[in-house]
Amino acid sequence: MDKLTVVLGDYPHAQPLLDGETETDGFLVEPVEVKPVIGAYRRMIRDLEFDVCELAPVSYLMARQEGIPLTAVPVFLNRRFHHGDVQCATHCGIRVPKDLEGRRIGVRAYSVSTGVWVRGVLRDQYGVDIDTITWVVDDDDHIEGRAPANVERVTDGRSLGELLRAGEIDAALTGNAGTGRAGAPKAGWTAAAEPATGDDGPYPLFPEAGTLAVDHYLRTGVYPLHSLISVRSELVERDPGLPAKLYAAFAESKRRHLAAEPDWSAVPRLARQGRAIGGDPVPYGIGANEPSLNAMVRFAKDQGLLDAAFTDDPRALFAAGDYPDA
Repeated sequence: MDKLTVVLGDYPHAQPLLDGETETDGFLVEPVEVKPVIGAYRRMIRDLEFDVCELAPVSYLMARQEGIPLTAVPVFLNRRFHHGDVQCATHCGIRVPKDLEGRRIGVRAYSVSTGVWVRGVLRDQYGVDIDTITWVVDDDDHIEGRAPANVERVTDGRSLGELLRAGEIDAALTGNAGTGRAGAPKAGWTAAAEPATGDDGPYPLFPEAGTLAVDHYLRTGVYPLHSLISVRSELVERDPGLPAKLYAAFAESKRRHLAAEPDWSAVPRLARQGRAIGGDPVPYGIGANEPSLNAMVRFAKDQGLLDAAFTDDPRALFAAGDYPDA
């Protein structure tokens, strides 16, 4: 049996595949642990180091545009809503989204998927001119050379959280996309403490973020994607059936997990999201995710990360194969 080196984040719905409980027809899965998994994204894009690797979806689109020999499978292991991801500095005076115009906002890297989704929502839903904002970054893009002129790099080693607390940026994204970490995603990288909120700390741009996010989903059908599965194109050329085999294995892995934990208790965030949308919190397949795929490509084009000529056909983003919604 041929071996496939596989790198994934920590997802209980993918664990049966990594544990060998789910078969990938004709292949033996060899898990490779990379923590944080974001570090594997860069290694896959720049060095094609693994056979199969989870990737940030915007990074995959950019890699595809650059001709990097990677092929995607429509398995989306992680999803997030983003209205709650913007926090504002104490005393900055920001009260509504339009107040962000002309300000300085921290984000790990310009092309990070959370940043693309946040900017897209701010422009589409609230009419924010995102081009007037200075985007302050403290890490490299996985694929460089596409950041616009209104991106500024932190050069003194301070984290985005420190800059936010000092009032030197007006707002920042939370979590791995911003103040929840410091430094490049390398081995041993650990999450940093988010700046404390409250009377003397940062405050959310949208206090009712959960309600707004679900309302946006119900109106648009857009449920932001945060990972997909990439395969070295050489392997697909050698076995064109491999993407469909992987898809079936990931789908079976999720079914096995749900048989044991139908309430998604191992991932409370996904459980909450599933209740909010009234369905599967991580649907796989192209058809079930077409509104999200279309929005992601549109946002990435609008923000200068993809050329205008990049395909608008969501099916063209993935290897040929049978991908029933799962």
